[in-house]
Amino acid sequence: MRTGGAILLVLISDAFAKLRLGMRSTESIKAENLFLRRQLGLYIERGVKPRRIDLVTRVRLVLLSKRFDWRDALVVAQPETLLHWHRSAWRMLWRLKSRPGRPAIPAQLQGLIRRMATVNPVWGEERIANELLLKFGIQVSLRTVRKYMPRRPPGRPSGDLRWSTFLRLHAQGILGCDFCLAITANFRMLYVFVVIEHGTRRLVHCNGTAQPTAVWTLQQLREVARIDHRYQLLLHDRDSIFSSGLDESIQALGIRVLRSAAHSPKMNALCERVISTIRRECLDWVIPVSESHLRSLLTSWIQHYNRGRPHMSLGPGIPDPPAITFSNSASGHRRGESYAVRANPVLGGFHHEYCLVSA
Repeated sequence: MRTGGAILLVLISDAFAKLRLGMRSTESIKAENLFLRRQLGLYIERGVKPRRIDLVTRVRLVLLSKRFDWRDALVVAQPETLLHWHRSAWRMLWRLKSRPGRPAIPAQLQGLIRRMATVNPVWGEERIANELLLKFGIQVSLRTVRKYMPRRPPGRPSGDLRWSTFLRLHAQGILGCDFCLAITANFRMLYVFVVIEHGTRRLVHCNGTAQPTAVWTLQQLREVARIDHRYQLLLHDRDSIFSSGLDESIQALGIRVLRSAAHSPKMNALCERVISTIRRECLDWVIPVSESHLRSLLTSWIQHYNRGRPHMSLGPGIPDPPAITFSNSASGHRRGESYAVRANPVLGGFHHEYCLVSA
């Protein structure tokens, strides 16, 4: 079967042939037509079967049939067949003229989505769409982001998060705290203590130690609960580190202590979730050498978590949003002003924070 280019060349040659015929006299064209019909009659009398009609010939016959009464001159096919070719030609024409689907986003935005997905291996389409919306004011659907993202192996953790009714109603004054484990390069176990605000999703404190005790934990909580604190409730599990003396000292600061039920990690779901995020985005990809190195890594990542990482639970939003924000563009994919995209590496380039700067 011939390609579209071959069909176009044949149609152009037919147009030149028609121009040559226009220069000839009418009597000459009629005589040639009668001469060809007499020869065609010999093939009809002998019952010679023509070869299969290709696509180019079909198009030529359809176009020529518009110029005269073709029903008496058609020999190689039935009239219904020619009408079917005519309808197929119209469908092909409108299929070429019609472009179904949404228009493609700009090539620069496609490249930016691929670059974000490549240099941030744990980011999904939701995270990239939130980055574009909050940092650049460009609104792109999740399906569009997924379309231009490189293929990734299955089995990545999802970003689902479920909240209890109690946490939704009292999130503004609740703190959640818990411990997680980190292994150093020399296989030494370090314990990371995390405190998060439920209302803003902001990590207010994070520290690590090799020997966690109730005294050390109480000191970490005292650094969080300052004189002008607004917290009303502290939620933790039933670990032996959280002794009764620690709870009494915290209640003396004006904060009520709530212990989660045994074997019920979902009661402290936000803190469990942020620990999972710390592991997935930080501790699973870097190996701390010492306690000071661990604190340095956590400090760098917490700044990114509080000031540069979008949180879907906030709408999406950022716990500590930047001072300069950009409104959403009217077109959705383009901005009227001229800006350049700047990428600031986090944790040695494992994550990146994106912002707009004047071009």
